[in-house]
Amino acid sequence: MLTNLSIKNYALIDHLNVKFTNGFTVITGETGAGKSILLGGLALVLGKRADLSSLKEKENKCIVEGEFDIAKYELESFFMENDLDYERKTIIRREILPSGKSRAFINDSPVTLDILSRLGGRLVDVHSQHQTMQLAENDFQLKTIDALASNEKVLEQYAVKLDQYQTSTKELEALLEFQSNAIKEHEYNSFLFEELNSAPLKVGIIETLEEEYEQLNNVEIIMEQLSQVQQLLSDEQIGVINLLTELKQVSHKLRHFGQQYAELDQRINSVFIELDDISNEFIALNDKVETNPEMLEEVNTKLQLLYNLLKKHNAQDVSELMEIRQKLDEKVQATENVESDIKAKRKELLDLEAELNAIGTNLSKNRKKILPDLKKQLEDTLAELGMASATFKIEIHPSKEFKSTGKDNLTFLLSANKGSAYGELKKVASGGELSRIMLAIKAILAKYEQLPTLMFDEIDTGVSGEISNKMGDIMQDMSNTMQIFSITHLPQVAAKGAHHFKVYKEEELMGTQTKMKPLTKQERVTELAEMLGGKSISESALAHARQLLN
Repeated sequence: MLTNLSIKNYALIDHLNVKFTNGFTVITGETGAGKSILLGGLALVLGKRADLSSLKEKENKCIVEGEFDIAKYELESFFMENDLDYERKTIIRREILPSGKSRAFINDSPVTLDILSRLGGRLVDVHSQHQTMQLAENDFQLKTIDALASNEKVLEQYAVKLDQYQTSTKELEALLEFQSNAIKEHEYNSFLFEELNSAPLKVGIIETLEEEYEQLNNVEIIMEQLSQVQQLLSDEQIGVINLLTELKQVSHKLRHFGQQYAELDQRINSVFIELDDISNEFIALNDKVETNPEMLEEVNTKLQLLYNLLKKHNAQDVSELMEIRQKLDEKVQATENVESDIKAKRKELLDLEAELNAIGTNLSKNRKKILPDLKKQLEDTLAELGMASATFKIEIHPSKEFKSTGKDNLTFLLSANKGSAYGELKKVASGGELSRIMLAIKAILAKYEQLPTLMFDEIDTGVSGEISNKMGDIMQDMSNTMQIFSITHLPQVAAKGAHHFKVYKEEELMGTQTKMKPLTKQERVTELAEMLGGKSISESALAHARQLLN
C-alpha cells in the first residue's frame, strides 16, 4: 500500500508531499493540471527510466520518494535474494542528478533499475490505455485464467522443467555440432596424437640426448684425452700419483714435529685419497668408452624427431609438446565418446518431455475447469457495465510445442452485440469497451489473488451516466480488500471515493506550479459541481453533487 509520495524538482512540481491511506482514492483536476506529471513521478520510484528533461530546475537534482506498507505482499524472499533490509514500512527513493545520472535506493540501499522495476511491479499496478491493449495478448489472458485456476505452483514446476529442457536442448545441439566438426578432424588429431605418443617425451630428454650424442660423436677425442689423463696420473716417471706418494712419505715423517706439520700431513693425505679416487673413475670411464655407430644413429634419430616435433607444433620445449599431446588425447577421446553422450542427452530430453507433458496436461485440466465460471463472471459484470449482450467464447486447444505458459493455445473471442460474430478483442471492441472488460477482469482477479495497489488512469474514458456510476461501484467494492486509485474526469466515479485529491496549477513568482491537495467534504461538493456543470456553478449542480456524495 502506498502511504506517502514526495516529489521534488520534477516537471512543474517544485515540492509535493502527499499522504495516502487504504481504500478508494480518487484524483481529479482539469485537463493539463498535471495529473500525468503525478503519474510520471510515481513511475520513477517504480523503476521507469529517467529523463533529464523532467528536471524543473536543471542545476538541482530531482528526488522522488515513495513509502509503502508491504506487510501483506510476502516480499521477504525478494529482499533476501537481493541482499536488502526488509522493512514493513519500505521507502523507495529515486534521484536524477543534473548530470543526467540516475540513482535508486530501497531502504537506503543502492539498487539497480532492474531490481527497482521488479519490486515496483509487485507494489503498484498502473492501469493505462497502453495496458488495456494487453487484453488482446494470450499471455495476459492465460495469466487471468491461471489466477482463477490456482495454477501458481503448477506453473512454477513447469517453469523449472522447461528451463531444464531448453538447457538440455542447447547442449544436444552443441554435441551434434561438435560431432559434425570433430569427425572431420578426428583422423588428423588421432595421427598427431599417435605421433607425439610414440615420441620419447619427458622433461629434460633433449638435454640428455644432446649430451649422449656429443659423447658418441667425439669418442676418439675422448679416448685420446682419457689416455693422456691416465698417463699424467699413473706414469712411473711423471705420474702425479707417484709424485704425490713420495710427498706423502716425506710429510708423514714430519708430522711428529708439531701440530702444523701434522695438519699439513693430513691435508696431503686427503689430496692423495681424492686424486686416487679421481684416477679410478677415469680408469672406469676409459673402460666404458667405445665407438658405437649404431647407438650414435639411434640418438641422432631421436633428437631429429624431437626437433621436428617442436618445429611442427611451434612449441618452445618438450613440456609444451606434452601439453599438446594431452589436449589431442582429450579431443580424440571426446570424439570417440560423443556418440554415447548424444544418446544419453536424447534420453534425458525424452524424460523431460514426458514430465513437461504431464505438467502441461495438469495445467490444461485446471484451466478448462474454470472457463465456464470465468465466462459467466465476465458476462455478468459487463452486463452491469452496459454490455448486456456481450458474450465470450473461450477455448483451450493443445499446442505441439512447449511454450513459457504451458502447452495450450488459447482462443479468447468476444461478441460485443447480439447477433455479432465473435472476433479478437482488439478487432471487435471499442476503447470504452476494452476499458470496461479490463476493469471486469481486475475485479475478478481481486477475488482470487492479492493484487498490488491498483491505479486506474482514466479507465472510465468513453463511458458516462449509469455505466460510470457502476464502474465506480466496482472500484469501490475492490477497495474493501486493496488500495485503489482512480484518476477520473467523471463526477459519478469521483463521488465514490473514500478520499478525494485535486491536482491543480497555481501561478507563483517563480512560475507555474503543479500542486495536489486533499479535499474536505464541502470542497468535494464544489469540485463535483464543477465537473458536472463547469466553472459557473449552479444550485442544481451543487444539489446534484451533494446527491452523488450521499
